[in-house]
Amino acid sequence: MKKIKIKHEKTFLAFLIILLIFVVFCYANVVYSFYSREEFVKSSLRIANQNQDSVFRISKILLYSSADAIDKSDNKSLQNLDICQYTDIAISIDNTSYIQDLTTTNTIQELYIDNINIKTNSDKGTKILNYKNLNNFAKFEELSNPEDGKINFNIINTNEQNETADYNLPSFYADCSNPISLGYLNKDIVKGFSVNEQINSLVFNGKLLQAANVNLDEISYTLNFDIHIKNYDNDTFVYHASINGNLNNESGGLYNGYLYQGKNSTSGSEYDFFKEIS
Repeated sequence: MKKIKIKHEKTFLAFLIILLIFVVFCYANVVYSFYSREEFVKSSLRIANQNQDSVFRISKILLYSSADAIDKSDNKSLQNLDICQYTDIAISIDNTSYIQDLTTTNTIQELYIDNINIKTNSDKGTKILNYKNLNNFAKFEELSNPEDGKINFNIINTNEQNETADYNLPSFYADCSNPISLGYLNKDIVKGFSVNEQINSLVFNGKLLQAANVNLDEISYTLNFDIHIKNYDNDTFVYHASINGNLNNESGGLYNGYLYQGKNSTSGSEYDFFKEIS
């Protein structure tokens, strides 16, 4: 019986090694894919089990929108106005739908907001979202962007803390009895606006925008941000908030002076805080 002669033994050996590596790679890839799918299914089941009953959920969202102006003229003659649009936001959290009594599970230990994203249909103005003292709700107030894009709330646990707390800084009650209060400000939409003789009177509200020919569709906005909660069991929860601030409607919208919008009935899982897996 004749032996098969391989003229280029080194080339053939290299081919076998490459073929072996390819087979091992394909096998490893199949095993890894199967393992990844198994882990994904297990992780999904753990998440579903932990979120069967929501400890925290959004119960109410209130929006008050208007406009104002900063008069920079020397004698307050309304000849140099910087016009701003603002919306005050109150977000109430329900922590008693799953657990009626106050326990370590539904009591707030930490609260902060991050991943803030603001979208409008134009680049007019400077957009800001930050905490706003609830006592100044529906009043114009200048705001600045939060440091590092994060709003950290001071959690108030006792009556003594309540009496000494500075509510000009982000504050929230541990039992969720006050809403999260935020202010959205689109500053300097129009700069240097002057009142001419044809304007008989000027009211510092949404009618300013009409007087300055500001298109309401261009300054309508969408706010996206995450609300993070940590309870006294050291469990963490997150709510991905999306607020659509439509300033225009068939009846004139914000041109009428102000808009009061709200969701008093927030049924559905989209308003639940999502419990994170540690």
